[in-house]
Amino acid sequence: MRRPARTGTPTPVDEVPAPDPEEVRYAPEWLRLREGADAAARSRDLLEPLRALLPAGPLAVHDVGCGTGSMGRWLAPLLPGPQHWTLHDRDPYLLHFAAADAPRTAADGSPVTVRTRRADVGRLTPDALRGAALVTASALLDVLTADEVTALAAACAGAGCAALLTLSVAGRVELTPGHPLDAELAAAFDDHQRRTGLLGPDAVPVAADAFTAHGATVRVRPSPWRLGRAEAALTDRWLRGWVGAAVAQRPALREPAGPYLTERLAACHAGELEVVVHHDDLLALGGSAGGDT
Repeated sequence: MRRPARTGTPTPVDEVPAPDPEEVRYAPEWLRLREGADAAARSRDLLEPLRALLPAGPLAVHDVGCGTGSMGRWLAPLLPGPQHWTLHDRDPYLLHFAAADAPRTAADGSPVTVRTRRADVGRLTPDALRGAALVTASALLDVLTADEVTALAAACAGAGCAALLTLSVAGRVELTPGHPLDAELAAAFDDHQRRTGLLGPDAVPVAADAFTAHGATVRVRPSPWRLGRAEAALTDRWLRGWVGAAVAQRPALREPAGPYLTERLAACHAGELEVVVHHDDLLALGGSAGGDT
C-alpha cells in the first residue's frame, strides 16, 4: 500500500483505504508498535484483587488470542510464584513470536514456563481451560461477537477460573487540538468496528453481563492510551487506520478526510497532537470473591 505524504498537498483518501482488519490488528509489526502504549495503559488497580484470589503454588494461566505474547510479558513479572502459561492463537506465525520472546521469571524470581496452542478463541471450552487459575486476553473482546464472548464467559465459569481481559475499545477518542470532523469520524469508526456482528465498543458491557450471569464478580477500570510526542509512530499508524476505517464505513467522508488526515499527520510529527484512545479492562472473579461492579 502506498503511504500518503505527511506534509504538502492534501492526502487523497484513495491512498488511505480501510486497512485489512487482520493486518492492522494482528501483524507483528503493529503489535510490537503498540506494546509500550498497551503496557502503560493497562489498569494496575485490578492486580491487587486478582492476586488476592489466585491460589498459592504453581499458577496456570491461559492467554487467549495471545498475538505476539505482550500480555504475558506485562503480567507474568507482576505476579509472584512459579507460572505456566498456555498461549492460544489461531495464527502459528504469531505463536512463534510469542514463544520466542516469552517471559522467564515471575515477580519473585520464580520460573515462568510457556507452551503454545493453536486454537480459535471463539470456540474455547471448559476442557480447553482445565486446570487454569486465570484466563487473560488483550485487545480481544471488541473483535468478538456476542456469542463468542458468551462462550468465553461460559468456558471460564466451567473451568472455575478468573479472567483478566484488557484493552477493549470503549468508543471514545479525544484529539487535542480538536477538529470539526473528529466526532463524525469517530462515530463512523465505531460503526465500522461493529460490522459483521462484532461487538466493537459494546464489548465490555456485553462481557460484564455474560460473566455476571455465571456468578462472577466483575470489576471494570479505564485503560486509555495517552499518545503524545513520544508515541508519534504509533499515533501515525493509528490515525491512518482510524480514518481509513471511517471512510470505508461512510464513503461520503472520503473528500474531507484527505485534507484532515494530512493535517493531523503533520501535527503528529511536529509534536503538536495529543490523542487519548479510551479502553476498558475487565476483571471477572469467582462468585465467592467480593468487589464492586
